[in-house]
Amino acid sequence: MKADLILFNGKIHSFNTETPNVTAVAIKDGKFIAVGNDSDIMTFASEETKIIDLQNKRVVPGINDSHIHLIRGGLNYNLELRWDGVPSLADALRMLKEQVDRTPNPQWVRVVGGWSEFQFAERRMPTLEEINAIAPDTPVFILHLYDRAIMNRAALRAVGYTKDTPAPPGGHIERDSNGEPTGLIIATPNAMILYSTLAKGPTLSYEHQINSTRHFMKELNRFGITSVIDAGGGFQNFPDDYKVVNELNEKKQLTVRIAYNLFTQKPKHEFEDFSDWIDSVKLYQGNDMYRHNGAGEMLVFSAADFEDFLQPRPDLPENMEAELEKVVRLLVENRWPFRLHATYNESITRFLNVFEKINQDVPFNGLPWIFDHAETIDERNIERVRALGGGIAIQSRMAYQGEYFTDRYGAKAAENTPPIKKMLEMEVPVGAGSDATRVSSYNPWVSMYWMTVGKTVGGLQLYTETRLNRQTALELYTRGSAWFSQEQTKKGDIKVGMFADLVVLDRDYFTIADEDIKKIEADLTIVDGKIVYANGDFSSFSPPHIPILPDWSPTNIYNGYPVRSSLQSAIEKNAKADAKPKLTSQIHSCTGSCDVHAHNHNVARMSNVPVNNYNAFWGALGCSCFAF
Repeated sequence: MKADLILFNGKIHSFNTETPNVTAVAIKDGKFIAVGNDSDIMTFASEETKIIDLQNKRVVPGINDSHIHLIRGGLNYNLELRWDGVPSLADALRMLKEQVDRTPNPQWVRVVGGWSEFQFAERRMPTLEEINAIAPDTPVFILHLYDRAIMNRAALRAVGYTKDTPAPPGGHIERDSNGEPTGLIIATPNAMILYSTLAKGPTLSYEHQINSTRHFMKELNRFGITSVIDAGGGFQNFPDDYKVVNELNEKKQLTVRIAYNLFTQKPKHEFEDFSDWIDSVKLYQGNDMYRHNGAGEMLVFSAADFEDFLQPRPDLPENMEAELEKVVRLLVENRWPFRLHATYNESITRFLNVFEKINQDVPFNGLPWIFDHAETIDERNIERVRALGGGIAIQSRMAYQGEYFTDRYGAKAAENTPPIKKMLEMEVPVGAGSDATRVSSYNPWVSMYWMTVGKTVGGLQLYTETRLNRQTALELYTRGSAWFSQEQTKKGDIKVGMFADLVVLDRDYFTIADEDIKKIEADLTIVDGKIVYANGDFSSFSPPHIPILPDWSPTNIYNGYPVRSSLQSAIEKNAKADAKPKLTSQIHSCTGSCDVHAHNHNVARMSNVPVNNYNAFWGALGCSCFAF
């Protein structure tokens, strides 16, 4: 048998201990047919074989995000300005100003997740005054995690929020002294107010949604992602919102393998949703690139324990158990795998009570099921998960919310959020993911930095004793995640017979400094034996460029997760085009002293002064400048 593609002269990482010191692989028909040293693998070459010298670069199995919202994210990717990884609020506001100037009426400028105020040098959120000054006429919507959204006056007009607009249960609309909305909406703790407001914005045309999804997949490929499990999401209706990925699959244009879960959209009618889907959707229907994967992560709305750590833990309603039991019993009877959003141990205890009751009547008997998130699960409940044959999908949400959790519950509690080491010791299946795009970033290397270095994106040291080693973190993002779509015999390793999904890294994950882990990108990403992304020394192998639609898309300038060099280039270009002093340019004054009060912002920012506690800080020092 001769290979379609041979990669040689690499440092190839396999979890298979039977083939140590791998330097080359042979690929045919989308699978690995040989894994070994250069000389052995070259025997699979023919005149038609494409042969690529890996130049001694590190190669790892394709990254598999076991909990992401790719389908919804793809429909909106070209609409959204990403602040993921942007180092300062000054830069973020310049990006916003640039995009406001490019965006045509009636479209909005949206910043939707993937960032934290603590990643910025200024260590603060943008203010309503800044956003309104930048965009007096173009609607701007900025979502921060699950806790709040900032809208300018133009956005308030666009959605029709007035002094007479009531806030939904679990949500809050901030108002001024006259009762008018200020533009700040807050989850207290229900995030529905944030998502329902965002859903009022204009959408892309179907053609542009196709283009947007392809570019989002390319962006995931850029970081070495070759597979995902899509966890559904609010305002993601089946089958209508799945038409784009279905068409791309039929045209063989998917560059990421997608296993999708079905997420109910109808409070109080969840049972009807799942009954209809069980009758119309065959479990695991599809193919190796796009397939059904079961139910969740929303099974019933009464079981949603929202993880806004700025708010107290929500108590789930008394009727939760009855509603959840009805749906889960239906799923188990029909042998449908399921997953459930579960943040707090108190909620997990009640969920497990329901599952154990059902198991007595209708045994789970090996049926795969999943808890998502599980930040505060305790050892007793981990054991109960294991006894019922469940798995736990963990995500890097604490990398973005760790400061809030620590403020509320303390550093000792934060050390085990989530207790990944304990889960692994107790032999529960664990898969890693991001929960992108509305909370964390989709960048898996930020997640692996969080797991191995133990820090948030803002630099807070969350973990010491509970940090993972680099091999374990990588294994959770590859072989570990494969269990969550029941494909552990097909993918997750570089091994003969498995899918030929791999990534050539631009730096060696196993030897670089800790702080460089979050800077990793792919030089070459291969899915199903085909090159889907190429950069750097491998640029000549890059697939044909796909124009970005519409042409005013933020992706045309900032490339999703901004590359530092392109970010700086875009900022400098914008600065030259408009030499007038701008509001946003003044924000760099935070590196020096306050022009009014003469205290040093940088010293204050790096100290323990509670700069984010407006009652304490503003009252104590009386600073009214915008450096904080």
